[in-house]
Amino acid sequence: MAIASINPTTGETIATFDPDDDAVIERKLAAAAAAVKQLADLGWARRRELMHAAAELLAADVDGLGETITLEMGKPLAQAKGEILKSAKALHFYADHAEDFVSGYTLDDPSIVGASRAGVRFDPLGVVLAVMPWNYPIWQVIRFAGPALMVGNPGLLKHASNVPQSALYLGDLFARAGFPEGAFQTLLIGASRVAAVIEDPRVVAVTLTGSEPAGASVARTAGGVLKKCVLELGGTDPFIVMPSADLDAAVDTAVKARTSNNGQACINAKRFILHEDIYDEFLTRFVTRMSELMIGDPLEESTDIGPVSTSQGRDDLVGLVEDAREKGAQILTGGVVPDLPGWFYPPTVVADLTPEMRLWREEAFGPVASVFRAS
Repeated sequence: MAIASINPTTGETIATFDPDDDAVIERKLAAAAAAVKQLADLGWARRRELMHAAAELLAADVDGLGETITLEMGKPLAQAKGEILKSAKALHFYADHAEDFVSGYTLDDPSIVGASRAGVRFDPLGVVLAVMPWNYPIWQVIRFAGPALMVGNPGLLKHASNVPQSALYLGDLFARAGFPEGAFQTLLIGASRVAAVIEDPRVVAVTLTGSEPAGASVARTAGGVLKKCVLELGGTDPFIVMPSADLDAAVDTAVKARTSNNGQACINAKRFILHEDIYDEFLTRFVTRMSELMIGDPLEESTDIGPVSTSQGRDDLVGLVEDAREKGAQILTGGVVPDLPGWFYPPTVVADLTPEMRLWREEAFGPVASVFRAS
Protein backbone atom coordinates (compact mmCIF):
# COMPACT_ATOMS: atom_id res chain seq x y z
CA MET A 1 0.00 0.00 0.00
CA ALA A 2 1.32 3.44 -0.93
CA ILE A 3 2.38 5.84 1.82
CA ALA A 4 0.33 9.02 1.43
CA SER A 5 0.87 12.63 2.40
CA ILE A 6 -2.61 14.05 3.06
CA ASN A 7 -3.37 17.70 3.75
CA PRO A 8 -5.37 17.68 7.03
CA THR A 9 -6.80 21.11 6.22
CA THR A 10 -8.65 19.76 3.18
CA GLY A 11 -8.43 15.98 3.44
CA GLU A 12 -6.90 15.90 -0.05
CA THR A 13 -3.94 13.70 -0.94
CA ILE A 14 -0.83 15.74 -1.76
CA ALA A 15 1.50 12.94 -2.83
CA THR A 16 1.98 9.19 -2.55
CA PHE A 17 5.15 7.16 -2.24
CA ASP A 18 5.91 3.49 -2.75
CA PRO A 19 7.10 1.83 0.45
CA ASP A 20 10.59 0.36 0.50
CA ASP A 21 10.66 -3.27 -0.59
CA ASP A 22 12.92 -5.96 0.87
CA ALA A 23 15.77 -5.17 -1.51
CA VAL A 24 15.73 -1.46 -0.67
CA ILE A 25 15.59 -2.15 3.06
CA GLU A 26 18.55 -4.53 2.77
CA ARG A 27 20.54 -1.97 0.80
CA LYS A 28 19.89 0.70 3.43
CA LEU A 29 20.81 -1.61 6.30
CA ALA A 30 24.06 -2.52 4.57
CA ALA A 31 24.88 1.13 3.92
CA ALA A 32 24.15 2.01 7.55
CA ALA A 33 26.44 -0.76 8.78
CA ALA A 34 29.23 0.46 6.49
CA ALA A 35 28.75 4.00 7.77
CA VAL A 36 29.88 3.03 11.28
CA LYS A 37 33.51 2.93 10.15
CA GLN A 38 33.04 5.83 7.73
CA LEU A 39 31.81 8.10 10.52
CA ALA A 40 34.64 7.00 12.79
CA ASP A 41 37.19 7.73 10.07
CA LEU A 42 35.85 11.27 9.66
CA GLY A 43 36.88 12.18 13.19
CA TRP A 44 35.42 14.83 15.45
CA ALA A 45 36.59 17.87 13.53
CA ARG A 46 35.13 16.76 10.20
CA ARG A 47 31.86 15.58 11.75
CA ARG A 48 31.61 18.97 13.40
CA GLU A 49 32.03 20.73 10.05
CA LEU A 50 29.40 18.55 8.40
CA MET A 51 26.91 19.06 11.24
CA HIS A 52 27.29 22.82 11.02
CA ALA A 53 26.73 22.52 7.27
CA ALA A 54 23.53 20.53 7.85
CA ALA A 55 22.33 23.21 10.26
CA GLU A 56 22.93 25.94 7.70
CA LEU A 57 21.10 24.00 4.99
CA LEU A 58 18.15 23.40 7.31
CA ALA A 59 17.87 27.06 8.27
CA ALA A 60 18.10 28.12 4.62
CA ASP A 61 15.17 25.84 3.77
CA VAL A 62 12.88 27.39 6.38
CA ASP A 63 10.30 28.85 3.98
CA GLY A 64 9.80 25.89 1.67
CA LEU A 65 10.12 23.25 4.37
CA GLY A 66 7.84 25.21 6.69
CA GLU A 67 5.09 25.14 4.08
CA THR A 68 5.66 21.41 3.54
CA ILE A 69 5.22 20.74 7.27
CA THR A 70 2.06 22.84 7.45
CA LEU A 71 0.53 21.19 4.40
CA GLU A 72 1.48 17.73 5.62
CA MET A 73 0.48 17.84 9.30
CA GLY A 74 -1.43 21.09 9.79
CA LYS A 75 0.42 23.20 12.35
CA PRO A 76 0.31 26.99 11.84
CA LEU A 77 3.02 28.13 9.44
CA ALA A 78 4.77 30.37 11.96
CA GLN A 79 5.09 27.42 14.35
CA ALA A 80 6.41 25.21 11.55
CA LYS A 81 9.10 27.75 10.74
CA GLY A 82 9.92 28.09 14.43
CA GLU A 83 10.38 24.33 14.66
CA ILE A 84 12.84 24.38 11.76
CA LEU A 85 14.96 27.21 13.16
CA LYS A 86 14.98 25.57 16.59
CA SER A 87 16.16 22.36 14.95
CA ALA A 88 18.96 24.17 13.12
CA LYS A 89 20.13 25.66 16.42
CA ALA A 90 20.14 22.18 17.94
CA LEU A 91 22.42 20.89 15.19
CA HIS A 92 24.82 23.78 15.79
CA PHE A 93 24.69 23.03 19.52
CA TYR A 94 25.56 19.36 19.13
CA ALA A 95 28.27 20.19 16.62
CA ASP A 96 29.90 22.41 19.22
CA HIS A 97 29.34 20.35 22.38
CA ALA A 98 28.92 16.64 21.59
CA GLU A 99 32.62 15.85 21.97
CA ASP A 100 32.64 17.37 25.46
CA PHE A 101 29.62 15.30 26.49
CA VAL A 102 31.39 12.01 25.74
CA SER A 103 34.99 12.93 26.48
CA GLY A 104 35.34 10.32 29.23
CA TYR A 105 37.35 10.62 32.41
CA THR A 106 39.85 8.88 34.71
CA LEU A 107 39.06 8.26 38.36
CA ASP A 108 41.27 10.25 40.71
CA ASP A 109 41.10 7.42 43.24
CA PRO A 110 40.73 4.13 41.34
CA SER A 111 41.02 2.18 44.59
CA ILE A 112 37.34 2.87 45.28
CA VAL A 113 36.54 0.36 42.54
CA GLY A 114 39.37 -1.96 43.52
CA ALA A 115 41.71 -1.00 40.68
CA SER A 116 45.08 0.63 40.20
CA ARG A 117 43.79 2.54 37.15
CA ALA A 118 40.15 3.14 36.21
CA GLY A 119 38.18 5.42 33.98
CA VAL A 120 35.26 5.71 31.61
CA ARG A 121 35.45 5.81 27.83
CA PHE A 122 32.43 6.40 25.58
CA ASP A 123 32.35 4.55 22.24
CA PRO A 124 29.70 4.64 19.50
CA LEU A 125 27.05 1.93 19.70
CA GLY A 126 26.49 1.45 15.98
CA VAL A 127 23.36 1.66 13.85
CA VAL A 128 20.33 3.05 15.72
CA LEU A 129 16.72 2.89 14.50
CA ALA A 130 14.54 5.90 15.36
CA VAL A 131 10.76 5.51 15.25
CA MET A 132 9.47 9.06 15.26
CA PRO A 133 6.07 10.83 15.46
CA TRP A 134 4.41 13.32 13.14
CA ASN A 135 3.66 16.14 15.58
CA TYR A 136 7.10 17.75 15.33
CA PRO A 137 8.26 16.07 12.13
CA ILE A 138 11.63 17.85 12.00
CA TRP A 139 12.46 18.57 15.64
CA GLN A 140 11.73 15.09 16.96
CA VAL A 141 14.15 13.62 14.43
CA ILE A 142 16.84 16.28 14.74
CA ARG A 143 17.16 15.84 18.50
CA PHE A 144 17.99 12.20 17.78
CA ALA A 145 20.04 12.62 14.61
CA GLY A 146 22.27 15.48 15.77
CA PRO A 147 23.85 13.77 18.79
CA ALA A 148 23.79 10.32 17.18
CA LEU A 149 25.75 11.38 14.12
CA MET A 150 28.16 13.53 16.09
CA VAL A 151 29.21 10.60 18.29
CA GLY A 152 29.43 8.25 15.30
CA ASN A 153 26.14 6.33 15.35
CA PRO A 154 24.47 5.98 11.92
CA GLY A 155 20.71 6.55 12.02
CA LEU A 156 17.80 4.82 10.34
CA LEU A 157 14.55 6.78 10.48
CA LYS A 158 11.14 5.16 10.46
CA HIS A 159 8.97 8.27 10.50
CA ALA A 160 5.21 8.43 11.01
CA SER A 161 3.48 7.33 7.84
CA ASN A 162 1.50 10.57 7.44
CA VAL A 163 4.64 12.76 7.07
CA PRO A 164 6.60 11.05 4.26
CA GLN A 165 7.70 14.35 2.69
CA SER A 166 9.28 15.48 5.95
CA ALA A 167 10.90 12.05 6.31
CA LEU A 168 12.40 12.15 2.84
CA TYR A 169 13.67 15.69 3.39
CA LEU A 170 15.53 14.56 6.50
CA GLY A 171 16.97 11.56 4.72
CA ASP A 172 18.40 13.91 2.12
CA LEU A 173 19.56 16.71 4.46
CA PHE A 174 22.60 14.99 5.92
CA ALA A 175 23.71 13.62 2.56
CA ARG A 176 23.57 17.16 1.14
CA ALA A 177 25.71 18.32 4.04
CA GLY A 178 28.39 15.78 3.10
CA PHE A 179 27.86 12.92 5.53
CA PRO A 180 28.55 9.41 4.16
CA GLU A 181 25.75 7.84 2.14
CA GLY A 182 24.58 5.47 4.87
CA ALA A 183 25.02 7.81 7.82
CA PHE A 184 21.36 8.82 7.98
CA GLN A 185 18.61 7.24 5.91
CA THR A 186 14.83 7.19 5.84
CA LEU A 187 13.00 3.88 5.70
CA LEU A 188 9.62 4.26 4.01
CA ILE A 189 7.94 1.36 5.77
CA GLY A 190 4.75 0.71 7.69
CA ALA A 191 4.53 -0.26 11.34
CA SER A 192 4.36 -3.96 10.45
CA ARG A 193 7.95 -3.89 9.15
CA VAL A 194 9.52 -2.28 12.22
CA ALA A 195 10.06 -5.47 14.24
CA ALA A 196 12.15 -7.06 11.49
CA VAL A 197 14.42 -4.01 11.36
CA ILE A 198 14.87 -4.00 15.13
CA GLU A 199 15.75 -7.70 15.04
CA ASP A 200 18.32 -7.28 12.26
CA PRO A 201 21.78 -7.88 13.78
CA ARG A 202 23.17 -4.73 12.16
CA VAL A 203 20.81 -2.58 14.26
CA VAL A 204 22.09 -2.29 17.83
CA ALA A 205 19.51 -0.01 19.45
CA VAL A 206 16.13 1.61 18.92
CA THR A 207 14.49 4.80 20.15
CA LEU A 208 10.83 5.75 19.89
CA THR A 209 8.78 8.82 20.58
CA GLY A 210 5.07 8.08 20.36
CA SER A 211 2.06 6.47 21.98
CA GLU A 212 2.05 3.97 24.83
CA PRO A 213 0.91 1.07 22.59
CA ALA A 214 3.64 1.83 20.05
CA GLY A 215 6.23 2.06 22.81
CA ALA A 216 5.13 -1.23 24.32
CA SER A 217 5.38 -2.95 20.95
CA VAL A 218 8.87 -1.63 20.22
CA ALA A 219 10.10 -2.36 23.75
CA ARG A 220 8.76 -5.91 23.52
CA THR A 221 10.64 -6.55 20.28
CA ALA A 222 13.86 -4.91 21.47
CA GLY A 223 13.71 -6.78 24.76
CA GLY A 224 13.31 -10.06 22.92
CA VAL A 225 16.68 -9.56 21.23
CA LEU A 226 18.32 -7.75 24.19
CA LYS A 227 18.85 -4.42 22.44
CA LYS A 228 18.98 -1.02 24.05
CA CYS A 229 15.63 0.78 23.86
CA VAL A 230 14.84 4.41 24.74
CA LEU A 231 11.20 5.55 24.82
CA GLU A 232 9.39 8.86 25.19
CA LEU A 233 5.65 8.28 25.45
CA GLY A 234 2.52 10.39 25.89
CA GLY A 235 1.11 11.92 29.04
CA THR A 236 -1.54 14.19 30.51
CA ASP A 237 0.56 16.97 31.99
CA PRO A 238 -0.96 19.00 34.85
CA PHE A 239 -1.13 22.81 34.94
CA ILE A 240 -1.67 23.91 38.55
CA VAL A 241 -2.92 27.40 39.44
CA MET A 242 -2.75 28.57 43.06
CA PRO A 243 -4.30 31.70 44.65
CA SER A 244 -0.91 33.43 44.63
CA ALA A 245 -0.68 33.25 40.83
CA ASP A 246 -0.76 36.26 38.52
CA LEU A 247 -4.01 35.29 36.80
CA ASP A 248 -3.36 37.36 33.68
CA ALA A 249 -0.06 35.58 33.12
CA ALA A 250 -1.51 32.22 34.15
CA VAL A 251 -4.40 32.42 31.70
CA ASP A 252 -2.14 33.56 28.87
CA THR A 253 0.30 30.74 29.55
CA ALA A 254 -2.49 28.19 29.95
CA VAL A 255 -3.98 28.96 26.53
CA LYS A 256 -0.60 28.67 24.84
CA ALA A 257 0.31 25.54 26.81
CA ARG A 258 -2.89 23.77 25.76
CA THR A 259 -3.13 24.88 22.11
CA SER A 260 0.41 25.16 20.76
CA ASN A 261 0.96 22.78 17.84
CA ASN A 262 -2.84 22.52 17.59
CA GLY A 263 -2.78 20.90 21.02
CA GLN A 264 -0.81 17.92 19.76
CA ALA A 265 2.31 17.66 21.90
CA CYS A 266 3.34 15.14 24.53
CA ILE A 267 4.28 18.04 26.81
CA ASN A 268 1.19 20.21 26.26
CA ALA A 269 -0.66 21.05 29.45
CA LYS A 270 -3.84 18.97 29.39
CA ARG A 271 -5.22 18.87 32.95
CA PHE A 272 -5.84 22.27 34.56
CA ILE A 273 -5.98 21.92 38.34
CA LEU A 274 -7.33 25.13 39.88
CA HIS A 275 -7.45 26.07 43.54
CA GLU A 276 -11.03 26.71 44.63
CA ASP A 277 -10.25 30.30 45.65
CA ILE A 278 -9.48 31.30 42.06
CA TYR A 279 -11.39 28.56 40.22
CA ASP A 280 -14.32 30.66 38.98
CA GLU A 281 -12.30 33.72 37.97
CA PHE A 282 -9.59 31.74 36.19
CA LEU A 283 -12.10 29.50 34.45
CA THR A 284 -14.16 32.42 33.16
CA ARG A 285 -11.07 34.06 31.68
CA PHE A 286 -9.71 30.80 30.31
CA VAL A 287 -12.96 29.84 28.59
CA THR A 288 -13.26 33.31 27.06
CA ARG A 289 -9.72 33.18 25.68
CA MET A 290 -10.12 29.65 24.32
CA SER A 291 -13.38 30.58 22.60
CA GLU A 292 -11.75 33.57 20.90
CA LEU A 293 -9.04 31.54 19.15
CA MET A 294 -9.31 31.55 15.36
CA ILE A 295 -9.69 28.17 13.65
CA GLY A 296 -8.72 27.97 9.99
CA ASP A 297 -6.15 27.44 7.28
CA PRO A 298 -2.78 27.10 9.04
CA LEU A 299 -1.07 28.85 6.12
CA GLU A 300 -2.94 32.06 7.04
CA GLU A 301 -1.27 34.38 9.57
CA SER A 302 -4.60 35.03 11.33
CA THR A 303 -5.06 31.35 12.22
CA ASP A 304 -4.46 30.28 15.82
CA ILE A 305 -5.59 26.65 15.52
CA GLY A 306 -5.19 24.46 12.46
CA PRO A 307 -6.63 20.99 11.94
CA VAL A 308 -5.94 17.84 13.88
CA SER A 309 -3.29 16.02 11.86
CA THR A 310 -5.20 12.80 11.15
CA SER A 311 -8.81 11.80 10.77
CA GLN A 312 -8.33 9.15 13.46
CA GLY A 313 -6.95 11.79 15.80
CA ARG A 314 -10.05 13.93 15.33
CA ASP A 315 -12.29 10.90 15.86
CA ASP A 316 -10.43 10.14 19.10
CA LEU A 317 -11.11 13.67 20.41
CA VAL A 318 -14.78 13.41 19.49
CA GLY A 319 -15.00 10.10 21.33
CA LEU A 320 -13.38 11.44 24.51
CA VAL A 321 -15.51 14.59 24.67
CA GLU A 322 -18.78 12.83 23.84
CA ASP A 323 -18.09 10.18 26.48
CA ALA A 324 -17.58 12.93 29.05
CA ARG A 325 -20.70 14.81 27.92
CA GLU A 326 -22.87 11.69 28.13
CA LYS A 327 -21.63 11.00 31.68
CA GLY A 328 -22.41 14.49 32.97
CA ALA A 329 -19.39 16.70 32.25
CA GLN A 330 -19.92 20.33 31.28
CA ILE A 331 -18.61 21.46 27.88
CA LEU A 332 -17.92 25.14 28.50
CA THR A 333 -16.76 25.99 24.99
CA GLY A 334 -16.14 24.00 21.82
CA GLY A 335 -17.03 20.33 21.71
CA VAL A 336 -18.70 20.49 18.29
CA VAL A 337 -16.93 19.57 15.05
CA PRO A 338 -16.94 22.70 12.85
CA ASP A 339 -18.48 22.64 9.39
CA LEU A 340 -15.16 22.78 7.57
CA PRO A 341 -13.32 20.46 5.21
CA GLY A 342 -10.45 18.52 6.69
CA TRP A 343 -10.06 17.39 10.28
CA PHE A 344 -10.69 20.41 12.47
CA TYR A 345 -11.68 20.32 16.12
CA PRO A 346 -12.33 23.50 18.13
CA PRO A 347 -10.59 24.63 21.31
CA THR A 348 -12.65 22.92 23.99
CA VAL A 349 -12.88 23.23 27.78
CA VAL A 350 -14.47 20.44 29.82
CA ALA A 351 -15.35 20.73 33.52
CA ASP A 352 -17.02 18.56 36.18
CA LEU A 353 -15.13 15.44 35.15
CA THR A 354 -15.48 12.24 37.18
CA PRO A 355 -13.28 9.12 37.32
CA GLU A 356 -15.54 6.96 35.14
CA MET A 357 -15.04 9.32 32.20
CA ARG A 358 -12.34 8.42 29.69
CA LEU A 359 -11.13 12.03 29.61
CA TRP A 360 -10.30 11.72 33.32
CA ARG A 361 -7.63 9.10 32.61
CA GLU A 362 -6.79 9.25 28.87
CA GLU A 363 -4.68 11.74 26.95
CA ALA A 364 -6.55 14.15 24.68
CA PHE A 365 -4.14 14.74 21.81
CA GLY A 366 -5.67 17.95 20.52
CA PRO A 367 -7.01 21.30 21.81
CA VAL A 368 -9.17 19.88 24.63
CA ALA A 369 -8.59 21.14 28.19
CA SER A 370 -9.85 19.26 31.25
CA VAL A 371 -10.49 21.45 34.30
CA PHE A 372 -10.46 20.30 37.94
CA ARG A 373 -11.25 22.11 41.21
CA ALA A 374 -8.85 21.57 44.13
CA SER A 375 -8.74 22.75 47.73
